[in-house]
Amino acid sequence: MPRAVVTQIREFNRFYTRIIGLLRPKLAGSAFGLTEARVLFELAHSDQQAVTDLRRDLDLDAGYLSRILSRFIADGLVQREPSATDGRRHVVRLTPAGHAAFVEADSLQAEAIDRLVARLDEDQRCQLGSAMGRIRRVLDDDRDGVGGLVLRPPAPGDLGWVVARHGARYAAEHGWGAGFEGLVARVVADFVDRGDNAREGAWIAELGGDRVGSIFCTAADDANTAQLRLLLVEPQARGAGVGTRLVDQCLDFARRSGYTRIMLWTTDLQTQACRIYQRAGFSLDRSEPETKFGHDIVGEYWSRDL
Repeated sequence: MPRAVVTQIREFNRFYTRIIGLLRPKLAGSAFGLTEARVLFELAHSDQQAVTDLRRDLDLDAGYLSRILSRFIADGLVQREPSATDGRRHVVRLTPAGHAAFVEADSLQAEAIDRLVARLDEDQRCQLGSAMGRIRRVLDDDRDGVGGLVLRPPAPGDLGWVVARHGARYAAEHGWGAGFEGLVARVVADFVDRGDNAREGAWIAELGGDRVGSIFCTAADDANTAQLRLLLVEPQARGAGVGTRLVDQCLDFARRSGYTRIMLWTTDLQTQACRIYQRAGFSLDRSEPETKFGHDIVGEYWSRDL
């Protein structure tokens, strides 16, 4: 990793730990420090937990966790007993006093965060939440699924985003110029002008409130044929099944709308997209050299029955 990135991450960590009060001995005026509050949180969200599982989930030193639990037990917040299924293991659970202590500490922390963001307007809060979600997704080890993925119709501002992101991504990845962005703008404008919600649809893919993809289903020249258009998946969401979900959504809509066939145009440069199309049952009908967007390309025409 470039040294500048490491430095930037460390600077952010110092900023964030200070601004939310993690450097203080106790969190948000509660009786608990950071690790103690996290142990309480985990226990409050389960009926009971094996001590070994708690240590693994929080990545804590066994001795450190033991001291925290011993204090909680002495204060009447936690009870510990042998596991009913394995006498060699111990399980812990919160007592009623422990639940009350958690609720108080959790409320104090929520109030502290609310005060922190109180000066932000709604748009800034959305930006903050999206940025945090993006950091979490990038650093998460489990990136194979699409948990939390939402496919929804475009909201105000989304259609402009589709045009802008197509222009930016294809310029960065293939060197395509303003001609391509203009084409996307015309496709979107024509879609809006027709306003045929029964036969045409569009969807935005969201992860953690962050827009990561799009797809359109429009009418082709043949009344029985739909056209898949403007499939886009942002780099940070690729390889996680987002494109497949978008294509499946388009196919389902086309079937429900009465189409018997669906087609699309792409190029041989879109290798990842073509793999998705192939898995979705599309076949390559023909390919031919074309000059578009200031480049010599190979256009590909794919289709399938519905």
